[in-house]
Amino acid sequence: METIKKLNTTEKALQLNLDENIYGTIAEIGGGQEVAAHFFQAGAASGSIAKTMSAYDMKFSDAIYGKSARHVCEEKLVNMLDREYSLLSERLVHRAKRTQFFAFANTVETINFDRSNEGHGWIGLKFQKHPGTEPNVCIIHVLLKDNDPRWQQDALGKIGVNLLHSCYAYSDAEDILNLLRDNIHKSRVEVDMFRIEGPDFHHVDNRLMSLKLVKNGLTHATLFGPDGNVLQPSESLYKKNILALRGRFRPVTLVNVDMMISGSRAFKKEEEVDNDNIITLVELTLNDLTLGGDSVDESDFLDRVDLLCLLGQTVLISNFQEHYRLASYLSFFTKSKLLGLIIGVNNLGTIFEEKYYQNLNGGLLESFSRLFGSHVKLYVYPALTDENEVVICDDFQPADHLKYLFQHFRYNNQIQDLKKAKTENLHIISNEVLEMIQAGNDGWETMVPNRVAEAIKKNHYFSYPYPLKADKEDLISDQG
Repeated sequence: METIKKLNTTEKALQLNLDENIYGTIAEIGGGQEVAAHFFQAGAASGSIAKTMSAYDMKFSDAIYGKSARHVCEEKLVNMLDREYSLLSERLVHRAKRTQFFAFANTVETINFDRSNEGHGWIGLKFQKHPGTEPNVCIIHVLLKDNDPRWQQDALGKIGVNLLHSCYAYSDAEDILNLLRDNIHKSRVEVDMFRIEGPDFHHVDNRLMSLKLVKNGLTHATLFGPDGNVLQPSESLYKKNILALRGRFRPVTLVNVDMMISGSRAFKKEEEVDNDNIITLVELTLNDLTLGGDSVDESDFLDRVDLLCLLGQTVLISNFQEHYRLASYLSFFTKSKLLGLIIGVNNLGTIFEEKYYQNLNGGLLESFSRLFGSHVKLYVYPALTDENEVVICDDFQPADHLKYLFQHFRYNNQIQDLKKAKTENLHIISNEVLEMIQAGNDGWETMVPNRVAEAIKKNHYFSYPYPLKADKEDLISDQG
């Protein structure tokens, strides 16, 4: 981490204007020319700006940057960055040996007069850190929370200056990420997607950057796909039938796999579910990633994520400790389509425990309105007792005054047992599997999918012993 010097927005813009080596274009659509305005108002803008432009009309925009699925989307932003940067390279060849070129762009939807939409936007920077080198690219997606378009435009301008300034002033990706909301109150803006790549950031794992967005309080949840690429939640989840499995996945076991298979089987049978429009998620909460402490073991996090992606899973990282918070978040995207959450039967006790809802004015009833009030269904996976008896929903005993409430959700089919679960695997406990892996003991391989076992051994995930246990014993005997 580098030393951060506190500057206001005008000082940042002026610092860039006075740097004779930094020069580029600012192109903005949809939220005014708020970023460019800061550079002009700071003074000496001719030192950093080759061109500013706005193409508000859809036909003008398409003619300049090409057609895209929507006016405000990542595809449009990338087209803007590529075109504006290529024009700089073509027209300013005489400056190439001494100039770090940049193309800044945003495409934004601010709140309308009727307040019937959500303000959000894509913002990006294609930039050189050194003259004559290949450019880096940083792309973010922001949610604008102000209830007035002028304030949203104000926030947009500051975010743009922050992105431009931090990408040039700092080399640490986390510093760049943390400075995006500099001089802006956290209630005004949420950054739910961040990706940086290029020759000067080849070492950056953007899955870690997604984690840091949540950990450092810039957003509540981030998403990335099976290929490890960072995704923007609203674009990936909008109007989908979402099925989510919560867990620690340390490591992912045969039980986790069967939970998803059983849940998917039940979910697809629902009349309200379009089988061609399903997305399944596995969710890791920040609390599970910190393992009870204050810091996150980044290596441990990546081990878990690598294995989940190996199994083709889309991964959600969130700070939603309570189930109702996760349901509320996902329901925003599903738009009245059925949302399914897969949980273990032991989690029912947590959901019906009133002490966890003391922060809500309506207590447990308010939590249930948020959990079940948005077309949500719980699919409950069985467990084993210490006496090796299988436990299902009907074995759950809530407090006496909550029994009828539980029966209500059961009767209305909002809490459902998962049938045909592989009960022969219920003895598998992830913590015990992890201990066996780290100790180099045999037998854990049969408790996880074959691909997971192979990957753990090959890549030494979760501190898997190296050399292997047998080699260690041979080495000890040789030394003895």
